[in-house]
Amino acid sequence: MVLSKTASESDVSIHSTFASRYVRASLPRFRMPENSIPKEAAYQIINDELMLDGNPRLNLASFVTTWMEPECDKLMMAAVNKNYVDMDEYPVTTELQNRCVNMIAHLFNAPLGESETAVGVGTVGSSEAIMLAGLAFKRKWQNKRKEQGLPYDKPNIVTGANVQVCWEKFARYFEVELKEVKLSEGYYVMDPEKAVQMVDENTICVAAILGSTLNGEFEDVKLLNDLLTKKNAETGWDTPIHVDAASGGFIAPFLYPELEWDFRLPLVKSINVSGHKYGLVYAGIGWCIWRTKEDLPEELIFHINYLGADQPTFTLNFSKGSSQVIAQYYQLIRLGFEGYKNIMENCQENAMVLKEGLEKTGRFNIVSKDNGVPLVAFSLKDNSRHDEFEVSEFLRRFGWIVPAYTMPPDAQNITVLRVVIREDFSRTLAERLVLDIQKVLHELDVMPSKKDIDIQKTKSVAAAWKRFVEDKKKTNGIC
Repeated sequence: MVLSKTASESDVSIHSTFASRYVRASLPRFRMPENSIPKEAAYQIINDELMLDGNPRLNLASFVTTWMEPECDKLMMAAVNKNYVDMDEYPVTTELQNRCVNMIAHLFNAPLGESETAVGVGTVGSSEAIMLAGLAFKRKWQNKRKEQGLPYDKPNIVTGANVQVCWEKFARYFEVELKEVKLSEGYYVMDPEKAVQMVDENTICVAAILGSTLNGEFEDVKLLNDLLTKKNAETGWDTPIHVDAASGGFIAPFLYPELEWDFRLPLVKSINVSGHKYGLVYAGIGWCIWRTKEDLPEELIFHINYLGADQPTFTLNFSKGSSQVIAQYYQLIRLGFEGYKNIMENCQENAMVLKEGLEKTGRFNIVSKDNGVPLVAFSLKDNSRHDEFEVSEFLRRFGWIVPAYTMPPDAQNITVLRVVIREDFSRTLAERLVLDIQKVLHELDVMPSKKDIDIQKTKSVAAAWKRFVEDKKKTNGIC
């Protein structure tokens, strides 16, 4: 006689996971469970909880790539178990990384001879790349000051107040003063003239942003180079420039080839770019490229041999996956210059569709510029009743994630919404977003303002308290 098992005893591999006991138990949140569970149950339970995350394709706050071709996905999964740092064991992956460095260096017009190899490194993202570039500037400045017998304990970097937080991290982690050029209403990037005025003998570099996170605008690196060249000649200093091209580095060469922002300018000594933004690779890859070998101090490069052979390394991280490096090489050879140009032009056109749709509502001021990163930053013309944060909150009901934020000093009274146009954001989605924004505006128009709601709450609490005092009785709703 065969006895049937209960759901608590049955094998999940035979029955549905949802017929098992595992969906009736709470998963541990702080301690590792004592017992194992079947792989099918673990997958289903975690997968179900992840459904509550937002849709990456609708996350318009992010510059990071959210779609790649299935062929590239396959290459990434095939390499997910390779440790990128083990160059002797995975020489082909190392070769692909070097090819990427050289392709990007040539894209940025590095002064390389016919057979000369570019100087650069793959990183986890632009944050690590900026840390490495900053360390190179700091060490070069310190070495020169030591040779001259001058103090070298108070280095600083000059940049705009619109920089990404990774610059603040670098300054705090590596004890470098960050001298920020304040913004002003209507001018949301670093003013080159004010930046050069702030440069002194302790300035290790001036950092320019090619694609501000706030409104996508490119800073005028050419003007900065010219003004700084003049100041260097007057003072005898040799203050260099670093270009943070995290967002714009894979845009400018294709949309604005005549724009001088890269190694064509003699004071630009290093450039970082995010492969996982408009380099069109999933999150986890950035690049730092130096102008020449002399711009990267040799003492910062470590040589190890305990993985098999002599391996030079200049990274903050050690072990990391190879997948993103391989994916970057795939995109570079798969798309070529033509493919990247087409994608960037599509992004730019779809940004214009969104911008024009918002302008037609008559309700918004456009804060972003047309000649920068393909994004649209905009603010309400009248936010006396409802503000940009409410628009952002209501858009989430349609699935859209559109950030609202205030500008840095001295433009902190300006609040904006920002939509980043990525490769996978089509014209259809742009038109749908405009329609949903219009729906949100109609809803907010018929709602009382937050100020009115707060006044009503205050009045109702005061009235209830008055009744309590008059009746001298306890109530259930007031304490």
